Amino acid sequence: MTRKSKVLIVGDDSTDRKALEMLLQEWGYDARMASNGAEAKDLVESYDPEIVISDVVIPQLSGIDLLRVLRAGNPSRPVILVTGHASIDLAVESMKQGAQDFITRPMDNAKLQAILKVATSDIEMRQASRKLGSQLERDSGFGEFVGNSKPMSKVYDLIQSLSSSDASVIITGENGTGKKLAARAIHRLSSRADGPYIAVTPSAIPEALIESEVFGHEKGTFTSAAAVRPGCFELASGGSLFLDEIAEMPLSLQPKLLRVLEDGRVNVRVIAATSQEPRTEVQEGRLREDLYCRLIAGTVHLPPLRDRKEDIPLLAQYFIGKFNGKHSVSVAALRADAVEMLMTYSWPGNVREFRNVMERALILAKSEWIETIHLPPYLRFPRTLGITAAAAERELILKTLETTGHNKAQAARQLGLDVKTIRNKLKSYK
Repeated sequence: MTRKSKVLIVGDDSTDRKALEMLLQEWGYDARMASNGAEAKDLVESYDPEIVISDVVIPQLSGIDLLRVLRAGNPSRPVILVTGHASIDLAVESMKQGAQDFITRPMDNAKLQAILKVATSDIEMRQASRKLGSQLERDSGFGEFVGNSKPMSKVYDLIQSLSSSDASVIITGENGTGKKLAARAIHRLSSRADGPYIAVTPSAIPEALIESEVFGHEKGTFTSAAAVRPGCFELASGGSLFLDEIAEMPLSLQPKLLRVLEDGRVNVRVIAATSQEPRTEVQEGRLREDLYCRLIAGTVHLPPLRDRKEDIPLLAQYFIGKFNGKHSVSVAALRADAVEMLMTYSWPGNVREFRNVMERALILAKSEWIETIHLPPYLRFPRTLGITAAAAERELILKTLETTGHNKAQAARQLGLDVKTIRNKLKSYK
């Protein structure tokens, strides 16, 4: 049986009070009545109503004074003020003091019902927000990961298993799925946790410098080598070395990496990552097969966000808490239709894109609730029914590129992605 929301009706006209009580009961609310301010304060303590409907003019305490008392005790309790005379000044004052809404007599029942539905929805969202907040405190996920879906639970179990060994690991997954988080988690849970953790992205280093950056060099090795330079392997000695986008390491250096891994002369655990399918990279000649075989002693695949959408409400609440502090705001939660919009989008940029969308929405909201209007326009693009999420994602990216004249950087900004993600997606579309 559905629980009835508790409503307190405050007013000095017994006929009006009784008529409103009967109406609310017909609509499915549990209603109580108070004839003056003192009685209302007593009932607030004993009955603890979720919603209050009060006349502006009541004996012993005005409706606005009662509103102040109610807000002091429970700032989120919706209070609806009623008056027999339309007054813009009074309406403005009541809203400043925190009233949910303002309605005049003769009362428009349809309008009152709509106001009550919004108030009830706000209450339910606050309850859901508190529940998610408790879940985040109790068991939000694993390490820096947020989410308790089945796909992520499997990832957590695999990370824990691999952490107990010293074997090389390769982490796969689309851009934005959290490969760096997985690498850090493996290091922190391993016996090397007290050792250094060095992360490097070979593709971000000019090709002429990669070898010395990764492997180091002796003084005089080449013309500009004026001093000994320790490489990443030496810096990571006793700890872990994370090589991001391993398939983008020049083919000329991959044999040297393989030799380092095989000869065992360095006390370093290598954790590699790639956003592409490793076997495809091998087949297309960008990743040496012998190096790939050396790395797959341990493989962790991170699922895309579209395959674990049940984690979205928890992720949203996590980022609301994170960005409330960063931007000094007090957003409570997303409205239901905003959550639905997040749930129906395919998230080609995964959690990284989701994070950017949530921060933008929270900044734009400047209020208690994130509405659909605070979400990026591209989330509201018409969706074609009957096609897969991957096909919808492809269509969205290509359409956005068309609108930007095939400017990848501009399309990436509109979609909340990085340019590398756009390039990789286009590469996969051939």
